[in-house]
Amino acid sequence: MTMDKLNLISTLFFILADIFAVASLILPDWIISDIGGGKTRIGLLETCFTIYGRESTCEASVLPAEWTFSLILLVLGILTSTITSMLFVTSQWKPGLTNVARWIGFAGMIFFCLVAVTFPLGFSMEAIGGDPFQLPNSFQVGMSYILFVLALWVTVVSELLAGKVCLPHIR
Repeated sequence: MTMDKLNLISTLFFILADIFAVASLILPDWIISDIGGGKTRIGLLETCFTIYGRESTCEASVLPAEWTFSLILLVLGILTSTITSMLFVTSQWKPGLTNVARWIGFAGMIFFCLVAVTFPLGFSMEAIGGDPFQLPNSFQVGMSYILFVLALWVTVVSELLAGKVCLPHIR
């Protein structure tokens, strides 16, 4: 028995989204700043400082409530994306799991969308000093945030393919 082509592509995209999301979680580059002689890299798990070219030092991030909520949602999104991929593979032998996989993938997409909304609310934290949804000029989003946005978009495309929303006439 072969896997439906759209389900196969969707599974590969969910795995790719998982890789992007995990990388964004691990790297401390959600928000970065290069002011003065130092560099600050703020992540959801750790914050790193480099002062005047010295060796970088990292410590566990102290997160505002908005970022703690974003972290929880991101982990839930990663888990649902992983479960969706496994269910799509398993549905090759148990076709009834395809619909369950689609719904769990949809939940993962919602989790990632909620992260995209709640994360910028934390720009007002003391270490950044911005306003919700408004970073000060001395800070910018880093590679981790870009990887997260890629994970979000790839998840949306995966879900559209899994649900055959864009291609209703292809079987």
